[in-house]
Amino acid sequence: MLTEVTELRDMPVYTDRGVLVGTVTDIILDIETQEIYGLYIDHPNSELVEMSSAISIPFRWIKAIGQIVLLRKFPAFLKIPQE
Repeated sequence: MLTEVTELRDMPVYTDRGVLVGTVTDIILDIETQEIYGLYIDHPNSELVEMSSAISIPFRWIKAIGQIVLLRKFPAFLKIPQE
């Protein structure tokens, strides 16, 4: 059972299909609501994220947290918008 938000750091994140997205690098907090907004992954799986660019996964996408983070949904491939 998760007792502190810091326990999410370095936790592996998997899609609903069992594919490793990456490891939690940081936690994004909403200071006003005092809730977790999302999980930051610095070097995600290049088979899922274009150029393995850093991503933020919204907390609402999370299905379960235990020894891993299991996502409720994740795109088949995440293309990074050009600036």
